[in-house]
Amino acid sequence: MINIGTNPIAWSNDDLPELGGATPLEDCLAQARQAGYAGIERGHKFPNDPTSLRETLARHGLRFVSGWYSGRLREHDADAEIAAMATHLDLLAKNDAPVLIYAETTGCIHGDRSAPLSRGPRMAPDDWPRFCARLNRVAAHCAERGVALVVHHHMGTAIETGDNIARLMDGTDDTVGLLLDSGHATFAGIDPTQLAADYATRIRHVHCKDIRREVFSRARAGDWSFLDSVIAGVFTVPGDGFIDFPAMLAALAAADYAGWMVVEAEQDPARAEPLHYARMGYDNLSAMLREAGFAIADPLPIPPTKEILS
Repeated sequence: MINIGTNPIAWSNDDLPELGGATPLEDCLAQARQAGYAGIERGHKFPNDPTSLRETLARHGLRFVSGWYSGRLREHDADAEIAAMATHLDLLAKNDAPVLIYAETTGCIHGDRSAPLSRGPRMAPDDWPRFCARLNRVAAHCAERGVALVVHHHMGTAIETGDNIARLMDGTDDTVGLLLDSGHATFAGIDPTQLAADYATRIRHVHCKDIRREVFSRARAGDWSFLDSVIAGVFTVPGDGFIDFPAMLAALAAADYAGWMVVEAEQDPARAEPLHYARMGYDNLSAMLREAGFAIADPLPIPPTKEILS
């Protein structure tokens, strides 16, 4: 059974807060549920208190899917990272989020409009064993709280390319999961279908975003920054670009994938009206999931105010 979720980045951008900065959180949540989604990932406008977060999402019948965590294991040891993530992990665990989305952000450039993607951070071969050992310890700690750690390969970070992902998977144990992001894979020159087939047993979370070919070609040829690519519209929702989602979903179905599928397509909300694209993404993805043989879970009912748990 598959749950389909979304991410508030279509309404309010975390890396460039002026995109959708005036959009109230309640508008985002109401429209996410209106479009059909069963859950949502965390954004910068969400409450940081576990009880407040639970109550806020419950008003809309939305489950808490996960939240991005900016890790720095290239800089410090596992104990320091575990201490740094304590509040975030507690928020996830107390709201039954199945995964923690870990991104290694030491030296990252994805939030810098002045930095072309070619200047992104790189790990030397000798750096990987220490990094992976630290990540194993952090993942084991998360597992003790009932939350699986998944690593987000992401443009502008040290884990971006197919080689980076291979080194990561080879150097860590099964407690470290992989987040498959169709858009970031394609942007980095990786076939997301092959990625799904190669690491089926380690993939525990999926971000579904599509890519507009014309913008992608210009961004790559011009060595644009990540944010300039986003603003120009490189990403869109599943079925609105050139990624072969049916093939990727078929590979995941063959491996009995049973996690969340999250429509996460950051765009400028002034140019890409969020509710319109949220509906398009849900409708396209749900149709492709059913064609691949997945069963889709229904969203939670929206309770009367007096029944919302505190």
